Amino acid sequence: MATEPIVFYDIPSRAPGSAMSGNTWITRYSLNFKGLAFKTMWVEIPDIGDLCKKIGAAPSAINEDGSPYYTLPVIQDPNTGAVIADSLKIASYLDETYPDTPRLLPPGTRALQKGFRAGVEASAVPGSLAFMLPAMVQILRPRSAEYFVRTREASLGHKLSELSPTSETREAAWRKFESGFGKVSSWMDDDGVFFMGDTASLADFAVAGIMQWFRSVLGRESAEWKDIERWHGGRWAKLVSALQKYEGPVEKGPQD
Repeated sequence: MATEPIVFYDIPSRAPGSAMSGNTWITRYSLNFKGLAFKTMWVEIPDIGDLCKKIGAAPSAINEDGSPYYTLPVIQDPNTGAVIADSLKIASYLDETYPDTPRLLPPGTRALQKGFRAGVEASAVPGSLAFMLPAMVQILRPRSAEYFVRTREASLGHKLSELSPTSETREAAWRKFESGFGKVSSWMDDDGVFFMGDTASLADFAVAGIMQWFRSVLGRESAEWKDIERWHGGRWAKLVSALQKYEGPVEKGPQD
């Protein structure tokens, strides 16, 4: 068992509790699920690359120009000296290093869970981007917001605001967003909350992390989030509620 807290790197925001990234929420859930002590280090988006290079975290991908692309989550374990990037690799590391804690990837399920997450990202997430990416600017802190807009617009080749559906197309775009998660819902048991029925695992944290992103960006009291809570018999609201005990106390983010 760990004797020193694991360092967990996350992205701060103006959302309640500061944590808002769907990807980093996967690891936040994972650490709490396993009952491992950790402390959050908040990293603004433009500083992620320099941090990863400094601590020896591997890049998440390679850009078209051949340069490394760094993202969070990343953990640094002072008990072993390990620095791990990517939520799936982090989960594997935690299961192997702390075997006396609940398993994130039960034996024989790694490929299945990896495939499930890939399916979610391909089938459900794209429909959300027209709503989520423009709204992200409003909850990111100033330096991260500026960097996010500049880099995303350079990648897209147009303004982020141009992603937002018009009043005429909004309803159809929203229903497309909903139908993507309807496809994911159809892969799961009707009478179970979790991917594996009655046992939480990394696959559940991946979907709940996306829901945390939606809730943080859209706002807990927004009509959009209230609608998502009703989707597919309330499946996603039930999932987030069932995993609430693994959200843990989120350390206060940096203040302006």
